[in-house]
Amino acid sequence: MSSRLVSGAFAAVLLVSGATGAFADNWPSRTIKLIVPFPPGGAADITARVYADKLGEALKQTIVVENKAGAGTAIAADAVAKADPDGYTLSLAPAGQLTILPHINKTISYDPFKSFTPVAMLASVPYVLAASPDTPVSSVKELVAAAKREPGKFTYSSCGPGTLCHLSGELFKSLTETDLLHVPFKGSAPAVNALLGNQVNLSFDTLTVLAPQIRDGKVKGLVITSRERSSQLPDVPTPAEAGVSDFVVDSWFGLVVPAGTPDAIIDRLNAEVVRIGALPDVRERLEKQGLSITTSTPQAFAKTIKDDYARWGKVVDASGAKLF
Repeated sequence: MSSRLVSGAFAAVLLVSGATGAFADNWPSRTIKLIVPFPPGGAADITARVYADKLGEALKQTIVVENKAGAGTAIAADAVAKADPDGYTLSLAPAGQLTILPHINKTISYDPFKSFTPVAMLASVPYVLAASPDTPVSSVKELVAAAKREPGKFTYSSCGPGTLCHLSGELFKSLTETDLLHVPFKGSAPAVNALLGNQVNLSFDTLTVLAPQIRDGKVKGLVITSRERSSQLPDVPTPAEAGVSDFVVDSWFGLVVPAGTPDAIIDRLNAEVVRIGALPDVRERLEKQGLSITTSTPQAFAKTIKDDYARWGKVVDASGAKLF
């Protein structure tokens, strides 16, 4: 290659780099959209709005939360994947959207690794295994013993097929070598109502959903899927304490942007998210929902996505979980 061509190519690279840098320096100059793949009011929506308020103050721009529910979070993911990578479209990404749905829905249009760039983890919440009032077990040990005596007798409700509620149950079955019958519902509310009404023996759902029922003595908490006990349920044992040490499950929410978003914008967003996550009022608001602040670097978040994608892929394959 001639020196003239080399010089020209180098100049082009500098021109593009300079344009990208100038663009990032001027960002943000208008309203930013934060897409949430769930209806208003749930833990994901609350998390998004808490961070959006603080992030808007820091960036001196309005951040509008847009709820785009449907297709198991695939509608929102598709919209974000197709958005311009200019820093004006952000997305709250739940664990299931990036690590489970791609395994059980082969028709989705996005790639969990190629369509988005991770910015930071935001918050996480553990799951809880609860038993109905009339189910004659009060611990994991008793449940496993009873389930092995009568395979297929015990039923568990979930918030839907292919969800973390469902796959938490499948993971528990695999770890304990038990046969439990899955009864899927359309959402957490009917799944928990079935538990309260003794229509099912067990239910797997988040701490946010089940803690109030357990505290009120309406159902029995058998295990929480975190490495440490929760202050919201101090009497419910951890997996290690319950004898199923590998039964650690987190439902996390993270911030992602369309692939190709400039690094300078990602770095700015990450720095602000980490700062916001350390604010006492933010921690207090999210802890009331049973959520823990789990901010991270983009690289650490990317590793979490990769690791969880592999982990849940194995569970999906073993269970045959699918959308129906």
